Amino acid sequence: MEKKSPRIGIFVCECGGNIGDVVDVKSVVDTVKSWPDVAVAKYHKYLCSKPAQELILDSVKKENLDRVVVASCTPRMHLATFQAVLERAGLNPFMLEFVNIREQDSWVHGPHRSAEATRKAISLIRGGYERSQQLEAMQTISEKGSREILIVGGGIAGITAALELGYLGYKVHLVERKPSIGGNMAKLTKVFPTLDCAQCILTPRMAEVGRNPNVALYTYSEVQEVSGRPGNYDVKVFMKPRGVDVQKCRSCGVCAKVCPVSCPDEFNEGLSQRKAAYIEFPQAVPSAYTIDFETCTKCGKCEQLCPAKAVSLTDKGFTVDLHVGGIIMATGYQLYDAKKLETYGYGNYKDVITMMDLERLVSATGPTGGYIKRADGSDVKKIGIVLCAGSRDKNYIPYCSRICCMYALKQAFVLKKMLGIDVTIYYTDIRATGKGYEDLYWRDEEAGVSFIRGKVAEVYKDSSNGKLVAVAEDTITGETTEEQFDMIALATPMVPPAGLKELAEKMKVPLGEDGFITEKHPKLDPVDSLVTGIFACGCALSPKDVRDTVSDGLGASAKAALFLKSDYVTTSPEKAFVISDLCNGCGGCMPICPVNAISMQNGKAKVDAFQCTGCGACIPVCPQEAIDFKNATAKQIIASLRGVLEEKQPGEVRVVAFVDKNVGYTGMDFLGLDRTNYPENVRIIPVPTTAILGLKHLLYAFAYGADGILIVEGTQEIDEKFTKKRIIDLGKELAKYGVENMRVRYSYVPLPVYKKAAELFSMFTDRIKKFGPLTEEKRNAIKEKLSA
Repeated sequence: MEKKSPRIGIFVCECGGNIGDVVDVKSVVDTVKSWPDVAVAKYHKYLCSKPAQELILDSVKKENLDRVVVASCTPRMHLATFQAVLERAGLNPFMLEFVNIREQDSWVHGPHRSAEATRKAISLIRGGYERSQQLEAMQTISEKGSREILIVGGGIAGITAALELGYLGYKVHLVERKPSIGGNMAKLTKVFPTLDCAQCILTPRMAEVGRNPNVALYTYSEVQEVSGRPGNYDVKVFMKPRGVDVQKCRSCGVCAKVCPVSCPDEFNEGLSQRKAAYIEFPQAVPSAYTIDFETCTKCGKCEQLCPAKAVSLTDKGFTVDLHVGGIIMATGYQLYDAKKLETYGYGNYKDVITMMDLERLVSATGPTGGYIKRADGSDVKKIGIVLCAGSRDKNYIPYCSRICCMYALKQAFVLKKMLGIDVTIYYTDIRATGKGYEDLYWRDEEAGVSFIRGKVAEVYKDSSNGKLVAVAEDTITGETTEEQFDMIALATPMVPPAGLKELAEKMKVPLGEDGFITEKHPKLDPVDSLVTGIFACGCALSPKDVRDTVSDGLGASAKAALFLKSDYVTTSPEKAFVISDLCNGCGGCMPICPVNAISMQNGKAKVDAFQCTGCGACIPVCPQEAIDFKNATAKQIIASLRGVLEEKQPGEVRVVAFVDKNVGYTGMDFLGLDRTNYPENVRIIPVPTTAILGLKHLLYAFAYGADGILIVEGTQEIDEKFTKKRIIDLGKELAKYGVENMRVRYSYVPLPVYKKAAELFSMFTDRIKKFGPLTEEKRNAIKEKLSA
């Protein structure tokens, strides 16, 4: 039976000028119209708009299209949008090919229109067009999954998410590494801009979590291991030795009264002492004491005198096994170590404190009962607040923490209006961009708070009177000022909490350049991580205030609930699969699989799609070439290579960059967002992971016209276990075909250093240009061996 020719529709977006200002979109469409099997080719100013979506839908129906190519922005933004259009038109969503001509063309080769950018757009679309002819209809795969959810972090974000999910009937496991939930918000006195009591807002919600039958609290605990897959995660939680049975403890405090050991109180930022037997703060949930075994001498008094017999000094901790469908990361933040800011004297001068120290001093439950005292016990009459202390500074933390201006304004108002203390705020610029925020700034001015626009260069102590002196240039008057204060508070930046990196590695969740969790898309998927089934909220993603953190918690709970809305979870069919007719049952693929997803059935290998993580490591090791990857088959990748290299001009040097579809590709998008320029002769070919690449892929790239090949992997595990080792072997194999080693380069580029990719593209292209194009003799020799 004669194979039916495909009917392809190609739709190109101008993106309101984001693409159209650099790429001549009309010229692109005029060119693609002439390609075989293209039934329709159109462009639109905003292809994601409703009228444009209807245009595509109507075209599919009227022109009987059986595959669609969309050339617009990153698929990370609108792949699902256009797949939904195809479904509405009655076409399988996997018959869509998405071509990125914004982040990988117009944004990195702009800002002005150029023939090179237009030519590259045609080349990229040609790659998509060729690949579209190899697309196959697929269906998502479903299996029974757990509807229980793990939340890591018991601050306001985790509390909010837990309550929402608990109300919806989901079983929630809330893990908090400290003895009580509440997080950093529990330390605050008031919240801006309303100056509401922070405890009055927080503690009722803490209590709700404690009594919600659907929420299981695991305080003083840590996530030890995470395995499994979306919908079916197996998690080990280590309950650290607390020394007190939470169920038996009556919070009577006898253990603390008889404890002979005192140590710094972390909750009060070390400004006061607590006993080795302690409760974090009066409203703690659970309302139970903890034994600090690092300082406890095990004298036994607490164990002997506890009326409830709740104390056990032999407690070694234990492990809890959980089976959950989804995970929400609500890990919060910590403050930058002010001791690293040597010019401000923190650690040398006791009256140089952080803003969190100040929060505790102002608190009625704090170390001084709400009275602001100097280290020597004298009253504070004048205080200086230094904004951007270590932030917006390439020597320390380059980003802005967003909340510092507002909590400085909040504290300044409390200190001036309620406690009668003179306050001076040193600022670079005031950021008061929220509802009611600007009003608080004006209230500060009316109350008499002084503002000096200038960054403090130094803090020293006046030996004559013991006062602290802040040296700064007033950038408005141009004068250098030296003002004396009784106390100086530093607004240090928010940074990722200790342990987040290790925890993220356990969950295979990528972190960004700033060390926080990277969201799937900052605008459209702000609480999805790059791993399906794992979500993030609040300051786990970036510095945020309470309002935004609560919003994130609500968003993450909604996304998790939607993900686990039924007893069955679905997974993408885009996984490794076995071509049964080619498999000889040798079993060579089984030991290489890191998750044991391959088994032997009836003498043939079989891949469990749910167990498979899509690493692709099994593909190049199969001697029969019997394993491939759905929606990234060898035929599809080779078709993409043929397309992007087809229009190559004589003497032109062209580089193919195989980039992993998840982390590496996200880095490519970030280069586009940054408008980072790199050579236009680079053609990015996304692959599920670089572990799927074998000799065949590289040979076809060279055969079709590539002069150099870059392989970019962003996932550490794939880099260390598979790709790095294989590239050495591939280099040896290529030498047999007369291809020089220097024409292939591999690089591990994790998300925090994505900018390295642009430098890599430029340096590699320059090197290949100096070396020159691969000779036609070598290309023809490769083609002959491939055809044989």
